[in-house]
Amino acid sequence: MTAKPVRYSQLSPARQALVRLCQSTNYGHIQDLDVRDQEPVLTAQKCVVLTDVKLDAEERPRQEAAEPDFLLCAEIVRLMALLDKINNGKISKLEIRAGIPRRIILENVPTEFECVST
Repeated sequence: MTAKPVRYSQLSPARQALVRLCQSTNYGHIQDLDVRDQEPVLTAQKCVVLTDVKLDAEERPRQEAAEPDFLLCAEIVRLMALLDKINNGKISKLEIRAGIPRRIILENVPTEFECVST
């Protein structure tokens, strides 16, 4: 069994790009994020980034955004574990607050056993 990554530098380039995208978005959503072979697919043709701009307060970037390496927070570690479980699929919506992924809506295709005919 391999150890779970706990530092940014231990992530694959695609996963590092996802972390940096979350940090730069700060507040907002990533929609229609494909996952192929346990890796996020960040292409303009595939996913959309919606940024939530707060006009009543000044937003500050995450401190880690300027760091070349840092410890991953629990939410990012859980997101990476979820990517491993998804393997091949789609995250319909990834909510980002303060540069950290907070909530996910997964797109699942039900199996024939999960579908119930009426």
